[in-house]
Amino acid sequence: MKPFLLLATRAEDAAADDEYQAYLRYCGLQAEELVRVRLEAEPLPAVDLADYSGVIVGGSPYTSSDPVEEKSQAQLRVEAELSALLDRIVAEDFPFLGACYGVGTLGVHQGAIIDRRYGEPVGATEIKLTADGERDPLLKGLPHTFEAFVGHKEACSQLPENAVLLASSAACPVHMFRIKKNLYATQFHPELDVDGLITRINIYKNAGYFPPDAADELIEIAKHASVTEPMRVLRNFTELYAR
Repeated sequence: MKPFLLLATRAEDAAADDEYQAYLRYCGLQAEELVRVRLEAEPLPAVDLADYSGVIVGGSPYTSSDPVEEKSQAQLRVEAELSALLDRIVAEDFPFLGACYGVGTLGVHQGAIIDRRYGEPVGATEIKLTADGERDPLLKGLPHTFEAFVGHKEACSQLPENAVLLASSAACPVHMFRIKKNLYATQFHPELDVDGLITRINIYKNAGYFPPDAADELIEIAKHASVTEPMRVLRNFTELYAR
């Protein structure tokens, strides 16, 4: 099988490694089947899409809608590299799944409006599939409503004209969309379970997602959440596109 490519941007080793292990676990892949590139640390190497089964973009501390003058040089480089890669991915309709940061990257590339209108606090939220979502193969086996972990400063407030809305929440109308046949983005985190969220709460408690003194309360709330369904998106992705 050709491996999948995971493009990551988490500078903290603990967060980056925990994310990678979550993708391995829930995609059902071995280490040699998921090639990771940490874009925050190094420029994107040459990518021949023919060498991979699909491309996954993980979550990120980067915020696409921030003013350009507030973005670091690393973020500007990453955005330019991802945009250039998406030129080819979209043109080929090559299997792509962007999780959380994927809404910002694929959305911006396709003309969506990404802003802070529909940000959601860290924790579990109820996701509802649209009629198109219930028919989509990437959401096969998921119930009409399910809980997923979220935590994002920005979101999509207007879909690209060519996008199909697949899932929403009460606070965030765009939680998952598809472009063409094989290009997907989620706002919720399909890789996050309770332990993974707790790890991120501890690592990012000073990153502006929530008041630092709320970390312990958020951890206790997370421990009582029932988040078991979103991970099916990852297994569906690898089963659909492994070649």
